[in-house]
Amino acid sequence: MTAPRVLRGLVTRVPAADPESAVARLSERFRFETDCADVASDLAHGVAGFVVVDARSPEKYAAGHVPGSVNLPTRTITEQSTAGLDRELVYVTYCDGPHCNGSTRSALRLAELGFRVKEMLGGFHFWQIDGHPVEY
Repeated sequence: MTAPRVLRGLVTRVPAADPESAVARLSERFRFETDCADVASDLAHGVAGFVVVDARSPEKYAAGHVPGSVNLPTRTITEQSTAGLDRELVYVTYCDGPHCNGSTRSALRLAELGFRVKEMLGGFHFWQIDGHPVEY
């Protein structure tokens, strides 16, 4: 008699991390990322300490953006264009959505210039899908 064949699924083919490793890795993500719901909640409740940066073109910004965000297109981020920004704040960057890397490029550029940054996951696309308010 042969032993029954045990199939390993795609999910469990690679063993899950131990809980301590999972806590370390998943906690680390929150140092670099936030999401639309958290940004919208903080904006609605007047939470201070961060600035939302729209990394898209001025035309796209004018067509609709996260309320209160500042338009700082990725290609314009320089020492000169950021000279007036408060380095004590956190800058949350976003672009069009998951198909765009403008928020990553902007966050990287701001970090290179000495700013604390996070990316807003999903960008403006997810912001709109989630039904958050849009400013024009």
